[in-house]
Order: sequence, then C-alpha cells, then structure tokens
Amino acid sequence: MIKGKKILVGITASIAAYKAISLVRLLITAGAEVKVILTPAAKDFVSPLTLSTLSKNNVYSQLADEDTWANHVDLGRWADVMLIAPLSCNTLSKMANGVCDNLLLATYLSATCPVVVAPAMDEDMWLHPATKRNIQTVKEFGNTVIPVSKGELASGLFGEGRMAEPEQIILYLVEKYFRRKDLHGKLAIVTAGPTFEAIDPVRFIGNHSSGKMGYSIAEALYERGATVKLISGPVGITTQYQAIEVIKVTSAEEMYSEVITVFPSADVTVMAAAVADYTPEHVSTQKIKKNDALFSLNLLKTRDILKTLGEVKRENQLIVGFALETENEKENALKKLHEKNADFLVLNSLKDPEAGFKKDTNKVTIFDKTNNTYSFDAKSKKLVAEDIVELIIKKLHEKA
Repeated sequence: MIKGKKILVGITASIAAYKAISLVRLLITAGAEVKVILTPAAKDFVSPLTLSTLSKNNVYSQLADEDTWANHVDLGRWADVMLIAPLSCNTLSKMANGVCDNLLLATYLSATCPVVVAPAMDEDMWLHPATKRNIQTVKEFGNTVIPVSKGELASGLFGEGRMAEPEQIILYLVEKYFRRKDLHGKLAIVTAGPTFEAIDPVRFIGNHSSGKMGYSIAEALYERGATVKLISGPVGITTQYQAIEVIKVTSAEEMYSEVITVFPSADVTVMAAAVADYTPEHVSTQKIKKNDALFSLNLLKTRDILKTLGEVKRENQLIVGFALETENEKENALKKLHEKNADFLVLNSLKDPEAGFKKDTNKVTIFDKTNNTYSFDAKSKKLVAEDIVELIIKKLHEKA
C-alpha cells in the first residue's frame, strides 16, 4: 500500500532515533520513496551515512551548506506525508510555538502534505502539563499524533513515552492515508480458521487450519477500502489492522449463526474457514474416561453455510468459496462452485508441497461461474489474498 508513496522522514534528537533506521529500511522495502531530514542534534544519535545508504537519497540537515541551499519549500511540497519520528520534547515545543531555527522546522512550517509525529520521551516529560498542552496544540494545527507506548525508557524507568515501533508506524500510515478506495463503502465478510466441535469439556473434533489465508484476505480487502468483519474460529494469530472487526467463534453452529446474521448487509462474503462437516450428536458434560477398548462416536452433519448463502444471496452480492481437495480436484471444485451458487471457487490442493495447512505460502486455482479458470504460481498467502481480491473487484465492477 505504500509502494510509490513519497515519505519525508524527520528525525530529532532522541535516543529513539535508532528506531528510525529500521523505519526507513521498512519503508524502502515496502516500495516507498524516502527522504530524510535530521535536526543538527539528531546526528549525535544516528549516522547520516547510514540513513542515506538505506534511503538511497541524500540526507538533509542544514538550511545551507557552503554554497548549497536545501530548499525546505520543495521538500515540504514533495512528500505525500511528512513523518517526524522520533519527535523529541524540544522539537514538539518548537512546533507548537512556530519556532523555525533548523531545516526540519522550516520544512514542517512549509509542508502542504499531512504531518504525522511519533513522540518519544521519558514518562515525566510526557506527562508534564506543558507537553500535554503542546501535543494538543499541534493536533489543533491539523497534525496527527501517533500514540506513545508503555515500556522500558532510556532512564531505566518503566512507563509511558516510548515511540511506537516502526511496524506500528507503517501500519498507521497505511490505515490513515494510503488505503485504496476500490471497495470504499462495501461491507466484506471473511471467515477464517477451523471450527472445534466438542466431544466433552476437554476434547473436540477439529482440523489443522491456521487461519492465515482468511486473515490475509480480510487484510487485503481492508487495504482496498472495504469495511471488514472477520469471523474467526480458534487460531493463534491476530489481524494487524485494529479497524477490522473480529468476531470469534468456536463451533460450526456458532460460525453459521454469525455469518447468517451479518450476510444480508454484506456486499462480499469470502468463506475461507475450514468448517467441520460433522459434529458429535451428543456432547458429554463430563470428561469421558478411557475405559473400554472401543469407543463409538455418532456424528451429525453440520449446516452447510456456503450452500445456505448461495440459496438466499441477492444479485448484487458476491460469494467466494474455498475447496481443499486430495483427488479429482478440478471436478470436485467445479461441482461445489455450481451446487453452492458461488461466484468464485478457490481450489487448494494438499498434493502441492507449497500449499496446505499452517504454511505461509499457497498455490491456488480459481474458477468462476462463467467458466473462467485463473491459475497462479505458488506465492505468499498475502500475495494470494491480493490476487483473490483483485478478481473480486473486477467482478463487482462487472455487476455494477
């Protein structure tokens, strides 16, 4: 989402400046174009050579250097976002009072783009009334303040004032400034993970689904502008975007209930969860003891969520189903596509060494109801999710 964006990074004199090195590297890795401005005192904390090497651009610090003038007006107009990280207590005070005594502040006062700051200071400084007033003032100027976190501080104390981690800062930029608008105004439901069907208070019937594919799809939909509700079975992962609403369920019946409740309002529904096909007929209220050599368990079919949705969906609603097959893969996938009245069917194969449960990669073939087949090479589940969402957007445009 940051690929091709122009980020102007300002670094002030704070011990947290070491994090700016990782921040610049991550921005470059994500495809951003980065320029860096250091306050003169910040050079005591981080090397201009390191930052210029990572950013692949000259690092700016002085308004004038011999016969060269750093054009702060051009810098302020060049960027899509100006990010000051870390923001020291000193520079915060100057921003709040319009002081212009270095290149960073001159550029800030000239900036026509959004300005985002990530403060970093010791807890006593952070909680001081003057700091609180200055934070409020820069917010009133229209700047965005990324919240500080709590943890070990340079003083050795533990408290508030730590600069947000580089990964958090990048996610913040994506959520606030760089989400695309393709799915703006659309509600997407995504199911993910396994379901656990209780046998007794201790045991259950389940499967090896990690939820990684479903969570990646939910994030890809969100990045393209959708409002996303993620209905998740029991998994050991979380979504990186706080704005994605996660509804946690355990059993197939719970997942059915949640999906059916939300579906009438949904524009897009992606059924990526590995929902159990069967559930025990009776659930023991006490742990079943290991007594007999044989133990029988009667199983009942669970409700078919995808089929139910296909029976009631409206013309303007789009449904994506998933199939994990071990034999007759294409035939079974096409059968499921048409029987369940889905718009797309994503086929996974356990035969492929780069696909399957708990892996970070996947290899899929996607079929649609108009007899098109889309085959993809093995890639990360994040990239697979982006491929799926691209097809969803294309189909929605056709339906419009």
